[in-house]
Amino acid sequence: MVFRKLPGVSASGMGLRLSQKFVFLLFLSGLVTLCFGALFFLPDSVRLKRIFLSKTETQPVTVGSGSENDAREHLKRPKDLGMTPAKGETSSTKLKNLSRKPSVSREGAEERLAGGKAQEDLTLPKTRTEPATSAEHRVDADTFSYNTFRRCLLKAPMGRENGKPSDPKTNEMREKVKEMMKFAWDNYKLYAWGKNELRPVTKNGHIGNMFGGLRGASIIDSLDTLYIMGLMEEYNDAKEWVKTSLDLNSNGEASLFEVNIRYVGGLLSAYYLTGEELFKSKVLELGEKLLPAFNTPTGIPRGVINLGSSGTSWSWGWASAGSSILAEFGTLHLEFVHLSELSGNSIYTEKVMNIRKLLNKIEKPHGLYPNFLSPVSGNWVQHHVSIGGLGDSFYEYLIKSYLMSDKTDEDAKRMYYSALDAIETNLVQKSQGGLTYMAEWRGGVLDHKMGHLACFSGGMIGIGADDGPQEKRQHYLDLAAEITHTCHESYTRSGTKLGPEAFRFDSGAEATATRLSDRYYILRPEVIESYMYMWRLTHDPKYREWGWEAVQALEQHCRVESGFSGIRDVYTTTASHDNMQQSFFLSETLKYLYLLFSDDDLLPLEDWVFNTEAHPLPMIRRSCVQNHVTQTGAQ
Repeated sequence: MVFRKLPGVSASGMGLRLSQKFVFLLFLSGLVTLCFGALFFLPDSVRLKRIFLSKTETQPVTVGSGSENDAREHLKRPKDLGMTPAKGETSSTKLKNLSRKPSVSREGAEERLAGGKAQEDLTLPKTRTEPATSAEHRVDADTFSYNTFRRCLLKAPMGRENGKPSDPKTNEMREKVKEMMKFAWDNYKLYAWGKNELRPVTKNGHIGNMFGGLRGASIIDSLDTLYIMGLMEEYNDAKEWVKTSLDLNSNGEASLFEVNIRYVGGLLSAYYLTGEELFKSKVLELGEKLLPAFNTPTGIPRGVINLGSSGTSWSWGWASAGSSILAEFGTLHLEFVHLSELSGNSIYTEKVMNIRKLLNKIEKPHGLYPNFLSPVSGNWVQHHVSIGGLGDSFYEYLIKSYLMSDKTDEDAKRMYYSALDAIETNLVQKSQGGLTYMAEWRGGVLDHKMGHLACFSGGMIGIGADDGPQEKRQHYLDLAAEITHTCHESYTRSGTKLGPEAFRFDSGAEATATRLSDRYYILRPEVIESYMYMWRLTHDPKYREWGWEAVQALEQHCRVESGFSGIRDVYTTTASHDNMQQSFFLSETLKYLYLLFSDDDLLPLEDWVFNTEAHPLPMIRRSCVQNHVTQTGAQ
């Protein structure tokens, strides 16, 4: 082997000059230092990431394509309407409101998920939160086990005879809803098994990208519905899929909000209803993957999270100034508290309580909560307030956090009733025709529009009526009834008897969509949700009558050969289907209809709260849990 000679080095390899010897020794000492440093740093990958990734690369990350980000005045719902661009957006903004919750309307970047690309915020290091297992994050005593929580229920979850109503006619209605669920499920299994949703017209599956590589959204969303309806063969198929095929080791970009309400909520409720440890282990594994989203200067989580090893998170590309969305970071509390209860790890509760602390600290314009908040500065980004998309489920989770705590969470109670007073003062309006509705607020200017997503508020105000000030309890119940009536009117005033995505109360309009882009219906549950709550609170037969009208309309206009599909125009009876059977149709719409036609002892409200995807979670009766733990320990 021949070596090239180095300048100044003799053939024997000796005879280095003094200056060259010095450079060589300097190089050698540097190499030794580097090796020593590697021994010190390498075991701690997090330190290395903080050193080398403190200034994150500005690589754009694709969050969703236009057709997949289609429809829910927020980030929860649709996926593909197959429509021409509406609501004033380009083809990339097609309506994809993932959920009732934040709505990013098609009328502007702040109102509708614009699809396309979301840019990672430069201030966020690409680090992954390490599991918090130290003593400082352990909760007291024992975790909230299946047996513990069952002992603390006031009533049997499934009631007598599984909530079967004594009235034969009502039972026929309930059986019809059950048949609809089986029909929707059977076709999903036949044509889209393992995919996130069914395309019933083209008979194939839809994956989308808002779940970051997770699959089976319709399966997870359906677990508790199948179990509640007694469809045990179907439930067992779903459980087996979770056992063998639910892969949580995905490396994609997901909506923190959507994964939480659908996957975390669905797995939690399945565990509490069945006691299957499979669901508990899966949900705890998934919950840990969501923690890096909170790695921000304020602790306000960003909307998009990489579920893989990087744990990178960033804000939606369409969100104002890289902000986080009120209805997204405000719709974590119920699930995260239960994650702490089941894991014995308080970090989940600490994360959501930190959000509360910040919201209590900052100023609220006129007592209202705007929809956009900077996760860096902790300040509001703009003053747009909505009880529909972008804001809705934040308020829902305040009153439900109070109820789920067995009415001990006084902070949630105070925040809810304070917000409700501000909403009444600034947003609640009465139309010329006498209809009560929730307007939107844009920095002091009212927009006399109410979205379908906002129709959940009838039920929300109803379930909180009895815990408000004594002198206002009847008033709140009346307000809930008025809003529910208005939303019913939006259904009855359409040709299909299904309600539009948004309806207006100006220029002579009364509970009617005046824009072509607002005329679609994507199997949403919010109106039926309010029917169910108002039935349980008042037992006024009109709510069951209205629910049955919705069943008939769904059968006539949304049922196709191979499932159920949304429609593009509720005002024409010549249906144009959007070819999407949303997973929330199985989780929410059909479940609320089934409960509406069941006796009240099926998942009684004294024991259960429903997350914003209609997944039932049990009340946490702390004193009962502690007594049970003490007794168990003594034995």
